[in-house]
Amino acid sequence: MNILVVGGGGREHAIIMKLAESPKVDKLYCTPGNGGISRYAECFNVGATDIEGVVKLAKELKPDMVVVAPDDPLVLGMVDALQAEGFRTFGPKKDAAIIEGSKVFSKELMKKYKIPTAGYEVFSDSESAIKYVKEQNTYPTVIKADGLALGKGVILAQSEEEAVEAIKSMIDGKQFGDSSSTVVIEEFLTGPEVSVLSFTDGKTVVPMISSMDHKRALDNDEGLNTGGMGTVAPNPYYTEDIAKECMEKIFLPTINAMNKEGRTFEGCLYFGLMLTPKGPKVIEYNCRFGDPETQVVLPMLDHDLAEIFEAIYDHRLADLDIKWKSGCCTCVVMASGGYPVKYEKGIEISGLDDKGQVEGAFVYHAGTKLSDGKFLTNGGRVLGVTCNALTLQGALDKSYEAVKKISWKDEHHRSDIGQRALKALHNDPLDLEYKQDMEDYIEENGVYLRQ
Repeated sequence: MNILVVGGGGREHAIIMKLAESPKVDKLYCTPGNGGISRYAECFNVGATDIEGVVKLAKELKPDMVVVAPDDPLVLGMVDALQAEGFRTFGPKKDAAIIEGSKVFSKELMKKYKIPTAGYEVFSDSESAIKYVKEQNTYPTVIKADGLALGKGVILAQSEEEAVEAIKSMIDGKQFGDSSSTVVIEEFLTGPEVSVLSFTDGKTVVPMISSMDHKRALDNDEGLNTGGMGTVAPNPYYTEDIAKECMEKIFLPTINAMNKEGRTFEGCLYFGLMLTPKGPKVIEYNCRFGDPETQVVLPMLDHDLAEIFEAIYDHRLADLDIKWKSGCCTCVVMASGGYPVKYEKGIEISGLDDKGQVEGAFVYHAGTKLSDGKFLTNGGRVLGVTCNALTLQGALDKSYEAVKKISWKDEHHRSDIGQRALKALHNDPLDLEYKQDMEDYIEENGVYLRQ
């Protein structure tokens, strides 16, 4: 097989390195790719959202399959355009990708089919939205742009003042363009967050290993929200009992709901979950592999990824017995100084070999370019340094050891990735005491606190 992957970040690098392990795969292409990807796949200068350009490139390359990895082209209908030209694809069609493309659609879907999620209301004018939050008078409150906003379309308002400002900037100020002309105002949930990616062909659902993301830029979950500063897998809060409950109440009902709506979902469906004291609830759906979650989940896959992609396209996922490696996997994101706000590009990275790796780790390139044989920074999140081991502590030790070998001017990374997960694994007394305090507070006051 020759496979073309659309995208150019750490997620795409992880997908490509996993596909490269397959004996089925002869040649890998990627557009637009990045510096690290270019060492494993032939890259082209066609943007990930350029549907016409990607279709034209596919016609020239004649790949056996096109994998559309990012959210934007999926929501825009790239899979539909490729299939119309006879290409086998991986990724949902436009009518199914709406599950991420519109928060309003996904919330209405969950309400209609009784899939557990936070209470919410939808608004398209700021006056009504402001009146609603003032009447509710419950903070923090969650305000989400309806459409895609590069992962930045969610504001957690801690006060009435912050909520009013967020509503005005989104609806009136078009902070996220048309994506925020309509907003969803949600009840604030509490509990450990869990990411569960799943393979599905619209009939069968195969959840992947769970993971825990770290969104804040700084240690101790401080600083601004980012696209993710690191991940660990599996997530220790996601027990076998919770997994069964999620399959019964969330995963299968979601797939069935999409089928009933005539929007069969085929590809990778991402479930962002909150394990609340009242059971697991959906925070969000993504219509593709999460990033950086993919960077800890795919290294644990003990199956041919190309075979899985083929089975999904052919609607025979149930025929596969997909297995996973034992142990744990951890990813520490190395970012540009100043990320997620302002940062420099074009700074030389030291410590990588000619394939952009360091010994003993998978180094997934998210924001790099290759110039005159040197790897340069070319984004905010630059590298995902990933290692697996039999224990979580062992994997973390390896990841941080590998991070020490890599450097560039003003590089920044969190030093506490996985610490919350370690506490959960060791049943840390403080952690258990905190959880009990939280549950007591909820019982007495009927409101949720952020964990």
